[in-house]
Amino acid sequence: QVQLVESGGGLVQSGGSLRLSCAASGETLDYYAIGWFRQAPGKEREGVSWISSRDGSTYYEDSVEDRFTISRDKAKNTVYLQMNSLKPEDTAVYYCAAARVGTGFTPESYDYWGQGTQVTVSS
Repeated sequence: QVQLVESGGGLVQSGGSLRLSCAASGETLDYYAIGWFRQAPGKEREGVSWISSRDGSTYYEDSVEDRFTISRDKAKNTVYLQMNSLKPEDTAVYYCAAARVGTGFTPESYDYWGQGTQVTVSS
């Protein structure tokens, strides 16, 4: 079993930055693909970014490409999402998730989820 805890959310002005953390316990994340998802009110959960367990490759949804960076610190068993140049449309609850076999931006591919952290970007 993997337990995931997100942190780092908050209120920021448009153009600002936040770094989200996804700390894991229970198992090492080395063998899991880790994804970041977000869900805005009234909208479906969408994939934002994910990092491969196999070779560390990173992937981004088009709207966050060049603004967000996903990274993994194996020593801390933590995955980060650095978010720069934030926009009001980035406002959502952000979740991290771990997949032992699955990959990609499909929520159903992931086995474990954190509780989420709120990100609010004011204009």
